[in-house]
Amino acid sequence: MAANTEKSSSLSEADEASADACPTVSQLRSLLDNRQTSSTNRVDEVWPNLYLGDLNTANNRYELWKLGITHVLNAAHGRRYSEDNPDFYGTSITYHGVPANDVPEFDLSKYFYTASAFIHKALTTPGAKVLVHCVVGISRSASLVLAYLMIHHQLSVVQAICTVQKNRRISPNAGFLRQLLSLDEELRQTRQNHSRPEMRNHGEERRSEQKET
Repeated sequence: MAANTEKSSSLSEADEASADACPTVSQLRSLLDNRQTSSTNRVDEVWPNLYLGDLNTANNRYELWKLGITHVLNAAHGRRYSEDNPDFYGTSITYHGVPANDVPEFDLSKYFYTASAFIHKALTTPGAKVLVHCVVGISRSASLVLAYLMIHHQLSVVQAICTVQKNRRISPNAGFLRQLLSLDEELRQTRQNHSRPEMRNHGEERRSEQKET
């Protein structure tokens, strides 16, 4: 317990670059506050062909056409001020809605994998560009983009935050940060288990048994 209470409230450069760092919510908040970009745009490209933006951008079909957006993930689906849906975009854009509330008590983690799968499938399609948005584009949608980078690109939560904040200011609420930390630990354990020789051998044995049956 003493080791945890003695942790610095901020992350060192070594910690930020390390996938093995185990930050706290307060450390992530400090990182978010310290790494804010100088300006906030309505939409920003935060990963190749992956855009993070606000509701106004999502509701402007001409702007989406100019950006070349082919897929939209709405993290505020069915919520107030969020009226876009498959009918709004027609056949020109593939739509996926996540009915999230921007409150710490909301369990966004149950959508981490399905939302990430939608983004990943889109980005592996030649010529595709994805917009992930909520209302402002800094909390719900940002959290789903962070989860995507963690799940499909093996970034730690710290690395994902640093990557996104190079191009856009984001501010997930404390509840979402806790859920991202849990995802970080889950993915870390999965990678460690897969790297153990006994786990790999066990998996090979199970596959052999399945073939024999």
